[in-house]
Amino acid sequence: MIKFAEYLRPFPTPFWTTLRQVGIDSAISSLDWTTHAGLRRPPDLPWEEGALRLLVRRYEDAGLELVGIEDSPPLDRTRLGLSGRDEEIEQFCTLVRAMGRAGIPMLCYNWMAVIPWLRTATTLRGRGGALVTGFDNAALTDLPPTWAGTVPEEQLWDAFAYFIRRVAPVAEQAGVRLALHPDDPPLTPIRGIGRIMTSVEAFQRVVEMVDTPANAITLCQGNFTLMTDDLPGVIRHFGRQGRIAFAHFRDVRGTPDRFVETFHDDGQTDMYACMKAWCEIDYQGPMRPDHVPTLEGDSHDNPAYSHLARLHAIGYMSGLREAALAELANAGRAAERAASA
Repeated sequence: MIKFAEYLRPFPTPFWTTLRQVGIDSAISSLDWTTHAGLRRPPDLPWEEGALRLLVRRYEDAGLELVGIEDSPPLDRTRLGLSGRDEEIEQFCTLVRAMGRAGIPMLCYNWMAVIPWLRTATTLRGRGGALVTGFDNAALTDLPPTWAGTVPEEQLWDAFAYFIRRVAPVAEQAGVRLALHPDDPPLTPIRGIGRIMTSVEAFQRVVEMVDTPANAITLCQGNFTLMTDDLPGVIRHFGRQGRIAFAHFRDVRGTPDRFVETFHDDGQTDMYACMKAWCEIDYQGPMRPDHVPTLEGDSHDNPAYSHLARLHAIGYMSGLREAALAELANAGRAAERAASA
């Protein structure tokens, strides 16, 4: 059955207890960068085994199982194919090996060079006046190029091929699945920098590049729904290949050029059809709610990650899962009766 998880920063808060109370016992974490801050050379870098083992214990002490890392050491030289990438790749491999030894089975990473997850507004108004994040490519029209200048897409593809052929065998040996996240937004170029993880076809190219279950994807519904008119079909497509290692359950309204993020039950996607697809492929990996509005009275210090709306999302997802599993079970029983009649 789908394992619901939540993304957490690696510092215990009362919200960790709240999650346990609503049935969440799996965590996805960022790396603990406080082990690196202010020290010329700390005892353990955030991606080394000592830091990861302490991170696992911190979650265990709170009753949570650490099932994935959604973070990585610096990778921009690697993404751009620049001098110094071999050192970055070795740091990435150090993280993967350490995760294997610490028992953390999944690593979510991305190939967004220089410009990461991007929104042009974080205080738009959604349903009932809730604060939502949004993106409008027109807001970037007059911005100058970044320090990287113009980066063609083929440069990124060449760099990715070099990277994945080095790290996928390491991940396979370590027992860690690499889960590549889409570009967010799935739009190219942005300020002169190409973006390549922007289509279903691009992700098929990725999984075919190195044929191992360790070379997998993060199926982020909010991004993929902007790439396709048949998101349930895409879930089945990659799920039947066994190449989905992580799922982000969220929704938007708009196009890659201009969209807003929504409540999970207020977007453009048939979320029940998606949940049915997840159940049909018998997805066993972690799935977390992602990017929620900020409700009245909640903190907006971390836009898209307010606590109250995350609880709303968890309840909504739990209801969809229960209904989808019941429908599939009823269909199975009906098929058995028809076969025996």
